Amino acid sequence: MTTETPPRHSTTTVVLLHLAHAVDHLFLLIFATTVSSMAPDFGFTQWQDLMPFGVGAFILFGLGSIPAGRLGDLWGRRQMMIVFFVGMGVSALAVSLTQSAWQLALALTLMGAFASIYHPVGIPMLLQTATRPGLAVGLNGLSGNMGVAVAAALTGLLVQVAGWRWAYALPGVAALALGAWFALTSPPETMAPAKRKGGPKVTLTPAQLARLLLVMTIASSCGSVIFNVTTNGNAQLLAERFKGLMEDPARLGLLLAALYALASLAQVVVGRLLDRMALKPLYLIMSIAQLPFLLLEANTQGWWFYAFLVGTTIFMFGAVPFTDTMIVRYIEDGMRSRVTGMRLAMSLSVSSFALWVMGPLVKSWGFSSMLWILAGFAALATLAVLGLPKEPKPVT
Repeated sequence: MTTETPPRHSTTTVVLLHLAHAVDHLFLLIFATTVSSMAPDFGFTQWQDLMPFGVGAFILFGLGSIPAGRLGDLWGRRQMMIVFFVGMGVSALAVSLTQSAWQLALALTLMGAFASIYHPVGIPMLLQTATRPGLAVGLNGLSGNMGVAVAAALTGLLVQVAGWRWAYALPGVAALALGAWFALTSPPETMAPAKRKGGPKVTLTPAQLARLLLVMTIASSCGSVIFNVTTNGNAQLLAERFKGLMEDPARLGLLLAALYALASLAQVVVGRLLDRMALKPLYLIMSIAQLPFLLLEANTQGWWFYAFLVGTTIFMFGAVPFTDTMIVRYIEDGMRSRVTGMRLAMSLSVSSFALWVMGPLVKSWGFSSMLWILAGFAALATLAVLGLPKEPKPVT
């Protein structure tokens, strides 16, 4: 293993890596916004009955992280990012052409497999030369969640104007164009990350590291459940809680886009704070604050509901940068893609099961019960974060 330091990324490469995060989240959430429009085309009278056909995307999104992370470390992150862009574009075009629910399930599962590449590959690639990793993670989180916001606004508009198939086709073409731009402007890697040596920012004992990995897995799994269930269910939840006040899908989509855009700013603030202060107390604030907002959401309607939804989403998004910051702080660069992949496989497998049961659960018990269950996950995440080991203050 050599100590060769990779060259700093160009501004173009950094921008494209941020845009890739937006693509990742945008594509996975198109289904959540279009499902009520798609259901009649596939022979379903209720959107809840079509929802389980999308779970394969999230299963592969989690399980695919392990081979994606391994290939990123051992083969190369640049090559894997090219595969990511091309795969997302092709799979989105495939979804737009499906004619049955099972064809849709297959195409969405393929999309999930390609989507699994970004987090274990793109984020370590972005951070491998970052001088302020907390801020870099925060900006990257902002980019990803702007993809969530764009998914809500753009998809609602495209469904209303041109139909749900165009909501997949146009982003698919855009992903292929971004992939070509990335391939042409990002220089080839001279060495696979696993062959380079780059030590962690803070050194822990083996016992502390094992404890950290356990806490990180539990907390990120709970956070993943809350994030994926809410971002996939918010479109239908908002329609229910605004019933009688607002019915237009495009206007509801804009409300969701404004929600995600505002909440995304929390990641930049948290990322900057992570470069300046200890991780544990900040993580505790982000975790515990979600609990009362989720409970208040469960019992309100209209604009009061929207206000509490904003609070939940701000703290939910604010909790996202912590896992990537822990990995860059405690794990050497040559192993970061593999560690990220294993962590994602566990947390996203749990959240995939949660998504699978979301439709039937909401159909039987209603959204209020779902929000109470999510509050339980927020409480469990808080208990896990309490178990984080103490750490020295990172060097700024």
